[in-house]
Amino acid sequence: MLSEALPIYSGGLGNVAGDQLKAANDLGVPVIGIGLLYQQGYFRQVIDKDGAQKAFYPFNDPGQLPITPVRMANGELLRIELALPGWSLWLRAWEVQIGHIKLYLLDSNDASNYPPLRGITSELYGGDAEMRIQQEMVLGIGGWRLLEALNITPEVCHLNEGHAAFVVLERAKSFMKKNDVPFSVALTATRAGNLFTTHTAVAAGFDRFCPFHIEQYLAKYTETKLGLPLQELLALGRCNPQDNNEPFNMAYLAIRGSGSVNGVSQLHAKVSRHLFEQLFPRWPLREAPIGSVTNGVHMPSWSSASSGKLIAEFSEKNCWLGNQSCVETGIRKIPEGRIWQMRNESRKDLIEYSRRRLERTLAARGLPPEEVDFAKHIFEPATLTIGFARRFATYKRPNLLLHDPDRLMRILTNPTRPVQLIIAGKAHPADKPGQELVKQWVQFIRRPEIRPHILALADYDMHVNEHLVRGVDVWINTPRRPWEACGTSGMKILPNGGLNLSELDGWWVEAYNPELGWALGDGKEHGDDPAWDAAEANTLYDLLENVIAPEFYTRNSEGIPTTWIARVRESMAQLTPRFSADRAVMEYTEKHYIPAADAYLKRAADQASVAKQILNWQQQLTQNWPSLRFGEVKVTTSEKTHNFEIQVYLNDLDPSTIRVELYTESGSYEMTQLKQLSGTAGLYVYQASVPTTLPANDYIPRLIPYHSNAYIPLEETHILWQR
Repeated sequence: MLSEALPIYSGGLGNVAGDQLKAANDLGVPVIGIGLLYQQGYFRQVIDKDGAQKAFYPFNDPGQLPITPVRMANGELLRIELALPGWSLWLRAWEVQIGHIKLYLLDSNDASNYPPLRGITSELYGGDAEMRIQQEMVLGIGGWRLLEALNITPEVCHLNEGHAAFVVLERAKSFMKKNDVPFSVALTATRAGNLFTTHTAVAAGFDRFCPFHIEQYLAKYTETKLGLPLQELLALGRCNPQDNNEPFNMAYLAIRGSGSVNGVSQLHAKVSRHLFEQLFPRWPLREAPIGSVTNGVHMPSWSSASSGKLIAEFSEKNCWLGNQSCVETGIRKIPEGRIWQMRNESRKDLIEYSRRRLERTLAARGLPPEEVDFAKHIFEPATLTIGFARRFATYKRPNLLLHDPDRLMRILTNPTRPVQLIIAGKAHPADKPGQELVKQWVQFIRRPEIRPHILALADYDMHVNEHLVRGVDVWINTPRRPWEACGTSGMKILPNGGLNLSELDGWWVEAYNPELGWALGDGKEHGDDPAWDAAEANTLYDLLENVIAPEFYTRNSEGIPTTWIARVRESMAQLTPRFSADRAVMEYTEKHYIPAADAYLKRAADQASVAKQILNWQQQLTQNWPSLRFGEVKVTTSEKTHNFEIQVYLNDLDPSTIRVELYTESGSYEMTQLKQLSGTAGLYVYQASVPTTLPANDYIPRLIPYHSNAYIPLEETHILWQR
């Protein structure tokens, strides 16, 4: 989601990708993006006379897009070959320039391709499972081959969602060829340079392919290029490698091919640990190796001209376009009158834009002139304006505001504290329940008594979104916790002085403070309980009617809502830098990219000697682990410490390859080797002193693998408990 001029995005994931590329440019981080050029992109939405959503797919003519073809030195178009069953697929490449950052887009619509294959990159989130696996081969395998054709050799490969997981295989294949090593060594070496970010909060969101499709499309590649039996590839994408009926999960492949895994908010990391815990059997849930980097948005892209200028005026030079950690101080210096002026101007701009767009929509529907003229006067620039816009899906509960239509009507039409509401959003063309939610809203809005107070903007896209987030006073978000992995839409209002009223889910769990906005929910999960939905709907109405509207309309002698503006200032100052894409990219760079580059170079050096050591270590563990056991456990307790002495039978295993620990729910304590007992081969005694703040029985001895260069338990899951 770089610009409405390049419509190859759908929603949140595309938004994150585009904003991170812009932030990388601002910060000078050497990033290259790889994606697909969709001929039709995501669908365009039209609402018919009955309120139903209609989907249209206009063709994206490459000649009319802000892209340039990638050419070879002789001037010919660069083409990447990908072998598919029966045919070669030729991929064209296009370049998008984002400052000094480059994004490359692969395109199957080449005249040399077998006609059915030309449509592989036709639609975003379209087609069946077979088109999906084709697209993901193009992205993962074709994407890495494109880098090689351009002589680009990245040390770090960041996989966003499982869609790109096949790059794990192609990167390893390339390493095999260059270093003359088998796949197992190549995967162990390259894994350290791969980072996987998962963006979904439900298991159904992961791409799964039946074994037949994996065999159909990848058997020859696996056996001839990777030197693997097909079953070994299938094992990389299964929880149980012995289950021949289990589908191939792209997220599993990404996890097993990466040296680090993260979710996109702190809560999402917790949810993801539940989703993937079966990959780490017998490990405590909290130790499932999934961290978090909370998403952010590119604040300069989403701020209005007036808010950006105002922030820049009171901030340090160059603070706004770059590392935005310094904007907090600047925002606190802005006079409340200037903030209120900016908010009034932004709200007015949104209303004028909405009127023009509604006028065109009504005219296109062929309505009478008096109906079209209505759009020129809808809404008042001084009225509290609420925004709700996103993908319409049942888990996002876009109809929560419609739970009690009569009460909603009373809130909107309050004679002294009126509220006006702008709605926008699409439902996926295959999502019939989501489309029904769209229809419910449209039919409700078309009621004569409602029309002056709620406005629906059709064909929600980046252009509509820009206007909404700059002008609304309050942004509402109502997902069912914990199904919103992050939810970046509410971040976009922060630099514009809008306030959030959101479910305690995704990023808002980290951001919420009573002085910054308002929260729905109790921070717990309630599933799709209708009674809980009703309770939250009532809370939503109560906040709008009894808290938010009164605060907005309570003014001082100068006409300024001082309490409201104080909240706006704190939201802008505290949250704008915390939830910027600049912060997210810096966090990725410092926590992941630089360590991953170092680890990959270390493993790859000297024909992958470190990777080979790790493989030998893993083989020793696998051979010896079944024979490991605990012996006698002695505990003596003094006033402040429990003193443990534990016998461990390691048999033929080198003690340096394992770690003995005392585990508690709050943390672990490493034990030190005290001595080796004579008379019994491989019998060692370990000791540790631990606090008496917990009973001795709460300390559980365990054995875990140890290697200074390995990721535990990400790439080695053995564990042995004393009980």
